[in-house]
This record gives sequence, C-alpha cells and structure tokens, in this order.
Amino acid sequence: MDTGEGRPGVAATLRALNGALGRPAALWVKENGARNLRHRDFLAPRAALNAAFPGGQVPADVMAGVTSLGGPGVLAVRGCQETPAGLAVQLRRPEAFRRLLGPLPGPAPAAGLQAGWVVLHCPALCGPAAALRPRHLRTVLLADHLAQLLRAQGVSVRLVPALAEEGSQEVLRQLRIDWPSSSGGSALPDTVSALKQALGQSPCVTACEQGPGTAALPEDVICKVHLKSFVEQQGLVGYDPNLDVLLVTEGKLRSLAELQQAVLQRAAGGQGSCCSIVHVVSCEEEFRQQQLDLLWRILDPGAHTALQKHLVCGPVTVTNPSSPIGADQYFQLRKRQMYEASVMKYGELAQDEAWTEVIDTLTVAAIRFEMLSTAHRSQITLDLEDSSISTKGTKSGAFVMYNCARLATLFDTYQRAVERGTYPALPPVSELNFSCLREEGEWLLLFNYLLPFPEVLQQAAQLPAPTKGIRITANTETVCKFLIQLSMDFSSYYNRVHVLGEPFPHLFDQMFARLQLLGAVRDVFHSALATLHLPPLSQI
Repeated sequence: MDTGEGRPGVAATLRALNGALGRPAALWVKENGARNLRHRDFLAPRAALNAAFPGGQVPADVMAGVTSLGGPGVLAVRGCQETPAGLAVQLRRPEAFRRLLGPLPGPAPAAGLQAGWVVLHCPALCGPAAALRPRHLRTVLLADHLAQLLRAQGVSVRLVPALAEEGSQEVLRQLRIDWPSSSGGSALPDTVSALKQALGQSPCVTACEQGPGTAALPEDVICKVHLKSFVEQQGLVGYDPNLDVLLVTEGKLRSLAELQQAVLQRAAGGQGSCCSIVHVVSCEEEFRQQQLDLLWRILDPGAHTALQKHLVCGPVTVTNPSSPIGADQYFQLRKRQMYEASVMKYGELAQDEAWTEVIDTLTVAAIRFEMLSTAHRSQITLDLEDSSISTKGTKSGAFVMYNCARLATLFDTYQRAVERGTYPALPPVSELNFSCLREEGEWLLLFNYLLPFPEVLQQAAQLPAPTKGIRITANTETVCKFLIQLSMDFSSYYNRVHVLGEPFPHLFDQMFARLQLLGAVRDVFHSALATLHLPPLSQI
C-alpha cells in the first residue's frame, strides 16, 4: 500500500474514502467527539449506505479497497468494519502521529493558495477617533483578522482608508490592529478631480437647482445622482429598494478616490487583474455604503467596481450604558477588569511592572474573542459589568492565552531540567516512538486540531466567488472557535496527564513523544494567535 508523500489532510482522506466506495456523493463523515473516537475515526452512516448499496450491504471488494487506501495526503487505514451505525474506519494511529509530528516532507504545495488580491475597505475609520463605537470596532477587528488570514493564503491585501488622525492610530495601536496610516504625499486631489470630471459626463447626474419652497441643500453638495434608475437600467440585484437620489459631496468623492487609488496602485504594481473589493461594514452603515458602491460604479464602470462585495456585521448592543461608550472607553474598561481579576488571582505579583504587558495582551485577547468568536452576521451583546470576560472562563480569550502560557511554562521547565541533567535532551524526531501515544486525549489533539489546522485557516480565509448579489458571508469566527475548543481539550488532557514524569529511562520514550506532540500543539496556538495579532505569553 502506498501511503503517499506530503502532509496528510482531512479533505484528501475524505476524497479517497468516497472514491473507494465508488459513489460520487460524499458519504463519509469525520468523527470529532471523544466517545466515538474510541471506536472509529470516519463513518459512512447507515442511511447513506442504504441509499448507495442494495440492502445497505457494502461488497467485499469495496471493503478491501477502503482498507488498502493510500495516496498523497491520505491517512492509512487500519481496519474497516460494518457496525449498526454504518461502515466504520479506524486509522493507523501511530503512523498518523509519525506523519504529522515527524520530519517535515518539505514546503507545502502552493496549489491550495488563493490567487489575486483584495482591497478591504472599512468605512468606520473615515471619521474621527472620538466617533469610534464598539459596533465600528467590530468591523475593524474583523477586517484586520481577515487581512491576516488572506495573507497567510498568499493573497495580497490592501487596507483602506489610511489613517490620517493620530487619535485613531492610538486607539488601534492599543488593540494591536495593524492598519496603514496616511503618508501625506497622496495624489488624492488628482483622483478627486478625475471623479468630478466623470460626474460631469454621467447621464445619472443632475445639478443641484433650488426650486421655490424647497429646503436649502448643504453647502458642500456638488450634485445629485439618481441611483434608483441606474440600478434598474443595469439590472443590479441585492441593493436596498429605498436607494433613490444621492447628494454627492467632497467627502464622498474623497472616500471613493482612496478606493480608486488602491485599485490603480495594485494594477500598476503588476499584480494582475483579479481584484476584489470588500466593504466591511456594520448593519447601520450598510445603506450608506451601498450608495457609495453605486456612485463608484456610475463614475468608473471598470471590472473592479463590478466586483464590489459587502461583508455586513450584525449589531453590537451594549447593556446598561450610562452614555454612549467609545472604543477607547471600552478598551480601558476591559483593561481595568482584567487588572482587577489578575490582582484577585495572583495578588501583589500582578501589580509588578512586568505584568503591564501581560495585562495589555490579555485585554486585547478578551476584546478580540468577544468581538470575533460570533458569526459576523449575528448580534453581539456586550455586558460592560460582566467581568467573566477577563477570567479563565472557557469561552474567553484570556482562557486561550492562559493555556498557551501553560505550554510555554512546560517547555521552559523541561529545558531547565535538561540543563540540570535531570532529563536528556529531546532526541531527533526520527528516533521518537509514537506508538507510546495511547491516551485518548493525545489522539483528540492530533486528529481534531493538528490534522485539520491548515484547512481551518483556508476555510476562515475563503471569500465567496462573485455572484449577482452584493452581500458575502465569511467564516471569520472559525479561528476563535477553533482556539477555544483546542484550549478546552488541551486543558482537559494537561490536567489529567503528567507530561514530565519521574526521570526513569523506561519512561523517557513516552515523555519525548508527548513533548513532540505538545510542541506541535504550541505551534498551532502561535500560528492561530498570529492571525489575531496576539503574541503568545510565556507566563500568566
């Protein structure tokens, strides 16, 4: 049997299993729960087998094909048997540990990487820092996280607008949001002039003439644009039916000019024509952004304006606010709660200067998980008095950071023991005996986290292909949920298993294998946290 080269993956194994059954439909499911994983790793459910085979009986030659499964990225099968639940497959687990924890086969193939580039536009940052509210912050955090995920998949990303105000830069810096600032040498005025020229040539535009008895228009209005007729003429779908006449101002043109420049600069850099513009907006901003979307289409009928998509975030409700709370106030409140929780847990130690950076990082983690672990379409309710956001509660960012720090402490303790001569140094990975990993928690960590992690990142970075609608949905909550679940399963395992045992030679094989496994778990923590701009902590 040829197990194939390269890193094994869930998708490749499922494709091979479905191919072995000779049916085009996807019949197999990956098990995730600890109870089922005691008996099987993949299952073709009984109902699916009944539909695919006469009487639900799988022919012997098909069963043999499943057992001898192989190929690039495919996990080797140990056994396949009929059960009341369906056709159950168990993998060759020591071999799976070896392939995932052993020497790397070389750089991962680039075939799975997305092509092209994306402009992520966050209108919430067009205003002054003082106007930033938690609902705006949600869109900014989401765009920042999505940019990191896309870059990890080989996509070029441009964030718009550039920040001109120092106050906005400071608020975002506190939250470790990596957003570009204005260089000051912009060609924005020239682009605005070009858009004004396009206004003068568009049939959708009319001058702002004041009729008798009509209300006076604001001084900065340049003209009127008839959006509704444009939508009807172009047969566009997905726009708000209440869109009608837009009053065009200098501010609106400047917003479009910055988007236009981002697109033109990327094109001039020879980065191809595969461009996508994603407006990341709150539901309160959606109507206004649709207006600007259509205005840009009218002024520039190029392919890039036709590829505009809107990623809309649900509302952020703040319970019992004494007054509207700004983004900076929200950060300071969570930081105070985190400090108080740390003092309660660690006493005077948490008041040491060295803890300032730790508390800042925990605060950012708490806010990012609070904002990003919910699907972006759903509502978030912020309870400002809820201090559980700053404790080890299993749904919080602080809990994730705590477990990441536990791993750092484990390896620091081991390294110091090696230096004292208590333990030998970790042998080369090719000499490790992975058959020592028999604890169900060890297989859970490998099968549910290490194995699917690259595919989790790919899924989180996926933006739907352009369709006739303008709204898109992204799986931006995936990484936070993955990290929370990983932390829960790692914590359960770590509390149950003594990794650094007595320094007896007959125990070293198991200790080494466990350290190699947990080193890979640590790497997954670090890689996933990097997409959230969260540095791993060495202690909490």
